Amino acid sequence: MIDDELMTAVEEAVLSAVRAEVMPRWRQLAEDEVTTKTGSHDLVTVADQRAEQRLSEDLRKLLPGSVVVGEETVHAHPATYTALEGDDPVWIIDPIDGTRQFVAGDEGFCTLVALAQRGETLGAWIHAPALGLTATARRGGGVLLDGRPLHAGSPAEGAPLHVAVSHPDFTDESQKRALSGLHTEGVAPRDTGSAGLEYLAIARGRLDAVAYTWESAWDHAAGLLAVTEAGGAHSTVAGAPFRLAGGNALPFTAARDAATARRMVGLLRDQND
Repeated sequence: MIDDELMTAVEEAVLSAVRAEVMPRWRQLAEDEVTTKTGSHDLVTVADQRAEQRLSEDLRKLLPGSVVVGEETVHAHPATYTALEGDDPVWIIDPIDGTRQFVAGDEGFCTLVALAQRGETLGAWIHAPALGLTATARRGGGVLLDGRPLHAGSPAEGAPLHVAVSHPDFTDESQKRALSGLHTEGVAPRDTGSAGLEYLAIARGRLDAVAYTWESAWDHAAGLLAVTEAGGAHSTVAGAPFRLAGGNALPFTAARDAATARRMVGLLRDQND
């Protein structure tokens, strides 16, 4: 479904939306342009809202008959998430992944777009404007960072496994027990930043794995495809692939290679056996 022309057109739409709606507001947000959704940790800005609106309009035009599942739209209209279970092509949009970092004026945020159909992610676009990074991935076609192919490789033998994990404030007791399995010799866990940037770090071979406890497709679809196309692997704690539509056994992991993913699943699973 995704040819070179569509890949390029989507990339241009993402770059255009970010230039128009996101970057002019970075480090320029007024107090009334930042609000919360589910809690104090869950921020939304006018930049998120306007970028998603623009991307939704532009991407639907590029692929007639497609629908959108966007973070801000789903917050307002939760039923729209069920589009991931249908037959229509679905644009999955996170207008600003790492909104807390964006609000703080940090560079660690990105815009994530993925195209999926019938549960399969077909294409991905990751744009980190403050870092000057743009990655694209196509199912079966590899992943490129600023035009250069990425290969995740494997962790160095004997080196500590560097892992980004869900923050404990946002996990339930069962998930905390599972994540505690990473606090062991040979593993160096830390709290995650922007999920999209952590996935990109795996695809670049700069991070060994992630362990996450939430399912929102807009946070994971693009990054998981990038990791897979770079030679990595992902799995839920039950040993099944991550499902975009939800219903996953959590936590789940993505890693630089299949062996590391299996090791991660073992560490996470043992705590709840």
